[in-house]
Amino acid sequence: MSWAQPEFKRSTWYAIVRLLRWDKPSGRLILMLPALWAVFLAAQGTPPLPLVSVIVVGSLATSAAGCVVNDLWDRNIDPHVERTRDRPLASHALSVKVGLIVAMIAFGCAWASTLYLNSLSFWLCVAAVPVIVMYPLAKRAFPVPQLVMAFAWGFAVLIGWSAVTAGLETATWLLWGATLLWALGFDTIYAIPDREADQALGVNSSARFFGLYTPHAVGICFVGTVLLLVGVGSILQLQLGFWLALGLSALLWGWQVYQLCQKDLPQAACARLFQQNVGIGFLLLIGMIAGLL
Repeated sequence: MSWAQPEFKRSTWYAIVRLLRWDKPSGRLILMLPALWAVFLAAQGTPPLPLVSVIVVGSLATSAAGCVVNDLWDRNIDPHVERTRDRPLASHALSVKVGLIVAMIAFGCAWASTLYLNSLSFWLCVAAVPVIVMYPLAKRAFPVPQLVMAFAWGFAVLIGWSAVTAGLETATWLLWGATLLWALGFDTIYAIPDREADQALGVNSSARFFGLYTPHAVGICFVGTVLLLVGVGSILQLQLGFWLALGLSALLWGWQVYQLCQKDLPQAACARLFQQNVGIGFLLLIGMIAGLL
C-alpha cells in the first residue's frame, strides 16, 4: 500500500501534465510566438522584461486552459480518433471533475497575468475567452472550425501590441491578419491525419472542407501571411535582418506545401510539418528583433 499511493500520485500528475499538453510544447510555443512578435514590434525591439514575462506566462496559461476546455467538450469524440484516444479525459485517466478544476486553475493563472495589463489589453483578454471556450463546438456546426481557432490565435497579437502602446494601429492589424492566415494554414496541416475519422464522426475540419485542394488552401494561407508581413515590415521600416528571415520563412513554407502535394503523406509527416512552424515562428521573431536594431 505504501508503494501504490505514490505510484497513483505520479500517474495522476502525469495525466494532468498531458491534459495541459505540457508534454507537447510545440502547441504551447506556437501561441506564444505571435504575442511576442507583437510585443517586440510595438516596443521597437526593447519591451520591458516584466511585460515579456507576463505575456509568456499568460499565453502558456491560456493555451493550457484552451486544451483542457477542448478535451472536456470532445471527451466522447476523442476515443474514436486514433491520435486522441489516449487523452486523459477520453481514456478516463482523469475525471470530468478534475478536468474542470484544472481548467479553472489555468484560467485563474491567465487572469492573474492580466492584472499587469492596461485597460484595453485586459478587455481584449476578456473578449478572447468566449472564442477559446466555444472553439471546440465550432467543429460541430461550422465547416472551417480552424478559422475560429485562428481568430482565437489573433487575440495574442492584439493583446500583446496594446499592452505596449495602449492602442492598435495599421501595422497591428496587418500582423493580426498574418497570424490568422498562418494559424489557419498550420492547423489545417495538423487536421489532415484526422480527416477520415472526422468524416466518420460527422465532425468538420478545414482539411475536410478543402478536400483535394487542401495543399492549395494551405499555400494560399502562407502566401497571404508573407504578403501581410511584407506590409508590416514596410510600415515599420524594418531592416535587412527581418527581410532575410521572412525570405527564408517563405522558402520553408513553400517546401511544406510541396510536401503536402505528395500523395499519402503519413501522419508523422504532418506532425513534423506542424512542428516546423514553431521553428519558423522563432525565426521570424529573431528577424523582427534584428530588423529593429
